[in-house]
Amino acid sequence: SNGVEVEVEAEVQTRYRTDDLQGYNVIAEIPGSDPTLKAEIVMLGGHLDSWHGATGATDNAAGCIVMMEAVRILQATGLQPKRTVRIALWGGEEEGLYGSRGYVKKHFGDPQTKEMKPDHEKMSAYYNIDNGTGRVRGIYLQGNAAVEPIFNAWFLPLDDIVEDRTITISNTGGTDHQSFDALGLPGFQFIQDPVEYNTRTHHTNMDMYERLELDDLKQMSVVIASFVYNTAQRDEMLPRKLANK
Repeated sequence: SNGVEVEVEAEVQTRYRTDDLQGYNVIAEIPGSDPTLKAEIVMLGGHLDSWHGATGATDNAAGCIVMMEAVRILQATGLQPKRTVRIALWGGEEEGLYGSRGYVKKHFGDPQTKEMKPDHEKMSAYYNIDNGTGRVRGIYLQGNAAVEPIFNAWFLPLDDIVEDRTITISNTGGTDHQSFDALGLPGFQFIQDPVEYNTRTHHTNMDMYERLELDDLKQMSVVIASFVYNTAQRDEMLPRKLANK
């Protein structure tokens, strides 16, 4: 305002790591307790990688935090899920879902050739978080109408922490549940309170730790732990979309 030109100096040092060009997923599981159902799988996950502008706190450290806490809750409560619960923290999501697509292709089947692996028939559901720090407001059914009454029943005991919930048949894209959905496997992303995700933190240099809403992360963890446990205990695996049978 006083007519003085602003000058900025920056020293930038960049180093390209070429010793290891592979991407990695981090996988862990709680083995199922039922002699028969332990061969079936319930998965939950988020992605580890982020854009370079900041630290990726809401995209997607938040999702990883929530999924790890959900697994911790299941362990801490002493619950013994009948089916195997498997958490995945994906690499390479920002470049094109490479971590989850590679994992699905290796373990469940090839979406191009439609050649399926044996575990394709043992996979009940995959739950994903990748829309920021905001609390769960519902779930996208990803076109799978058959799971609506099931999810509605599971949300009912959570009414005190999931306000104004929405269960929509709609699809949502751009994240790792799509790798499962592409193979006809039930894959779901939760609807989240947007907070400032799309207006401030998503893929920007403001995506830092102070943008995390800890109470919202706790709420998400409880909701997802509940959904994962219910999926693991259900008499049958979750129904799949008719078009993919």
